[in-house]
Parts: sequence; structure tokens; C-alpha cells
Amino acid sequence: MTAEPPIRVEDLTLEYRVPRHRASSMKEAMVRIAHRGIAFDVLRAVNGVSFSVDQGEVLGIVGPNGAGKSTLMKVMARVLPPTTGRVRVRGRVSPMIELGAGFNAEQTGRENVILYGTLLGRDARHMKSRCTAIAEWAGLVDYLDVPVRAYSSGMVARLAFSVAVDVEPTVLLIDEILSVGDAAFQLKSSERMAELIGSGTSVVLVSHQLQQIVDRCDRAMWLDHGVLKALGPPRQVVAAYAAAVGVPLDLSEEQVDTPEANP
Repeated sequence: MTAEPPIRVEDLTLEYRVPRHRASSMKEAMVRIAHRGIAFDVLRAVNGVSFSVDQGEVLGIVGPNGAGKSTLMKVMARVLPPTTGRVRVRGRVSPMIELGAGFNAEQTGRENVILYGTLLGRDARHMKSRCTAIAEWAGLVDYLDVPVRAYSSGMVARLAFSVAVDVEPTVLLIDEILSVGDAAFQLKSSERMAELIGSGTSVVLVSHQLQQIVDRCDRAMWLDHGVLKALGPPRQVVAAYAAAVGVPLDLSEEQVDTPEANP
């Protein structure tokens, strides 16, 4: 019997309701609601997307800004509920989306490690016991009891990344954050990711660095205005996307075929 994939997305659609006319004050908004109601436009950020990710597989997602990549990641991270369709994500999920977005600038690094870990579904007592080790991995031991407002943006991202990879998740969701920190920390991060993938973690990676998708991923997906345009071998999908948007791309001497289009 074939094992159920850790990620299965079936005919996913997510819509946002956007007010057609913005109210300049609460009073104006209440008047409009009382007398005329508020007219909305519907923005379909993800439109009928289906795919699955097997255990230990790395899926890359490419597409222009506004393609629906980050929205799709937030649905898989259980941050946003789908409008229609079904999303099944099994096991422990570590989302690396907007790293440090949940941090409180007035609290110390230690307090934020505990807070961020609990937001990721981990036990607070376990996070307290892991604070020093996490700070050591991030290279921030000397700043662990300093308020985060004194951190640089890179330090915040490093600490958040270190919390996210402190466990071996079933699913790792990475949204354009592999350039966190200096060259030494980036190498360390890449090595940790390789360890997780080797242990069977399934990874979904969003990146505008197309060579990164080719080098790191087993399959790639191209999204455009919420629609799945292609899904298949990374080199083929990246080549098709680059050609469509007019981005020059050197894919070495290997033959590039046309990826399978979304039916």
C-alpha cells in the first residue's frame, strides 16, 4: 500500500474580498454600510490548484510577484483557510514565511524564542530548555537576553530560522529566506536543510532565484495569477517560466523539454 503523501492539495481556491471604495474614516464606513452597503471586488489569489508532495521530496515554486505563491504557502501552513477545495498536511509543520513576523520587539531574544516556538505548536517548557542551544546555533548567545528592538533585521531572521529548524519537521515550508545571514550562516543553513531532507522531511521552496530551484528541487511548479501553469522537472519548468517572462537563463548543455501543462 502506497503511503499517503505529507502534502496533498486538491482543487484549492482562495479568494479575497477587496472593498471597491476605501472609507477615509470609521464614520464614513458606518454610513456606507447603513445606507448603501459596501461593494466588494473578488480577488482570486489561488485558482483551482492541485498537487501533492511525497515524503522527502523538494518542490520548488516559481512565478512573478502576485502569482499566489505566498498565499499558497500560508494555506499549507494553516494560516489561511481555503475558500474551496481541500488541503491536507500531515505531521509537524515548520513554516519559514516572513521570518520573525511574530516577534515582539520589546521582549528579549530568549522570550521570543519561547513565543515563536509555541506559535509553531511546540511545548513552552521544551522551548525554555532549548533557548541557549538555539541561540548558539544562530550565533547570538551574547544577545539572548537583549530586547529584539536592538537586533538588526538579519539577526532577527537568523534567530527565527534557528527556531524553525531546531526540530525535524514532517513538512518544511520556505518562502524566499535562504539568503538569511552572512555567507557562513547561509552555508550552515544549507547544510541543516540537507540534513532535514535526508531524514525524510518534505520541503516546499518558493524562490525567485531560478538556479536555486534547479539545483535544490526534485520537481517545480509555475504559478501565474493563481493558476498552475506547469508542474514537472525543475529544469523544464524553470526554462518555460523564464522564456514566458523574458528572463535570460543559462541551463547548461542539458536538453530542455516542454513541461507538462496543467490540465
